[in-house]
Amino acid sequence: MLLMMLAGWINREQQEMIEYLTEENKILRETLGGKRILLTDGQRKRLAILGKRLGRELLGRVCCAFSPDTLLKWHRKLVAQKYDGSKNRSKYGRPGISDELKTLIIAMAKDHKHLGCRKLHGYLKYLGLKVSPSTISRVLREHGIEPSPQRPERTSWNEFIKAHWESLAAIDFFTTGIHTVFGLTRYMVLFSIDYATRKVEIAGIVPQACGEWMKQMARNLTDPLDGFLKDKKYLVIDRDPLFTKDFRMILKAAGVETVRTAVASPNLNPFAERFVRSIKYECLHKMLIFGERHLSYVIENYVD
Repeated sequence: MLLMMLAGWINREQQEMIEYLTEENKILRETLGGKRILLTDGQRKRLAILGKRLGRELLGRVCCAFSPDTLLKWHRKLVAQKYDGSKNRSKYGRPGISDELKTLIIAMAKDHKHLGCRKLHGYLKYLGLKVSPSTISRVLREHGIEPSPQRPERTSWNEFIKAHWESLAAIDFFTTGIHTVFGLTRYMVLFSIDYATRKVEIAGIVPQACGEWMKQMARNLTDPLDGFLKDKKYLVIDRDPLFTKDFRMILKAAGVETVRTAVASPNLNPFAERFVRSIKYECLHKMLIFGERHLSYVIENYVD
């Protein structure tokens, strides 16, 4: 009977303490005016541990500063942080490949378009490099390269130029107006440019080019002793009708293959176009030229 009386007294005392603390929390909440209470991580930790012991039903009766869901959410985060193993995840799984190996895979895929992931895997294995086909496929896709062996095999202009750099030249015209005894006259200048060295050769200057004159220019350019194109294999030309069939045949007989650009695409002959812009804006547009001899002198000095 004495123990029952003592237990009842203690229970009544605890209930009175809970009622007092609950009312105190309500008053504090009302005093804050509904403002959000910001706690530190340590304070959240202490409340989460105590709130978990009380349980959701009792929390709903005594907790007024924070909702039971908030306290239980803090407790779940506390448990997740304690058993977080993300720091050790890098120790497991397949190790990543080096940047040097990635660079080699990309370079091989670009140089050999007909090779797929399996073939690339075989070549790398032959070189003693361990990498799976799936990894090769992933690396290629990350760099915008199709991993299948049916990649487009059409040669781009950039690839064509790099493959034939030393044996490639271009030819084109530009016009300029000069003062003669007959008044202002337009002259046509035929020039050729070496892609590898950017060396320019003035083939001829004439008021109006024609088929016979073009054939003679072709013979001069392919002269076996001092012709500008004697060591070249390809000559880039546009679709100007002055580059006649006879002109191209003379070049072909000398071992120079003509490569015609697409219709209305001057950007496919960029080095020749850039030279025309340079000589006009840096030289010809800044001078008054009188006569053909004066024009030849000015252009030859600029080219030198």
